[in-house]
Amino acid sequence: RMRREASAGKQGGRTLEIQRLIGRSLRAVIDLQALGEQQITVDCDVIQADGGTRTASITGGWVALYDCLRWMEARQMASVSKVLKDHVAAISCGIHDGQPVIDLDYLEDSSAGTDANFVMTGKGGIVEIQGTAEGEPFSEEQFSALMTLAKKGISRLVSLQQMAVA
Repeated sequence: RMRREASAGKQGGRTLEIQRLIGRSLRAVIDLQALGEQQITVDCDVIQADGGTRTASITGGWVALYDCLRWMEARQMASVSKVLKDHVAAISCGIHDGQPVIDLDYLEDSSAGTDANFVMTGKGGIVEIQGTAEGEPFSEEQFSALMTLAKKGISRLVSLQQMAVA
């Protein structure tokens, strides 16, 4: 396990970019006007890192955000239904041994020919897609296969989010 850069007082470029990604993803489903002048900080620390840490942080971060808004609502500081417009979740996909794979673990991720992260809302809106060919470029057909897998995976993650906050 790597020591958190924040505890050392200095954050590197990768950490800052991951923070921005998580923030963009969560803000995509928040009505900032309804939130008003209040600030919410979501601290993401992945307990078991086996690939897909940034996607896990987005998906779990939404649950933490919902929980925080529910706490605020109980104190008449915000309204969950007014502030939170939708779910947001993220998942990794890739091409491993020529086959599309969802939720790559560390070994699959490190040897995948293509690696992609998909961030989508519960209604299917695209927040962000990041895809990289590690060697040979990937085709539009391969991208479509990854997108199909991502939609199914995110739908399942949204169901799990709903169960977590019920």
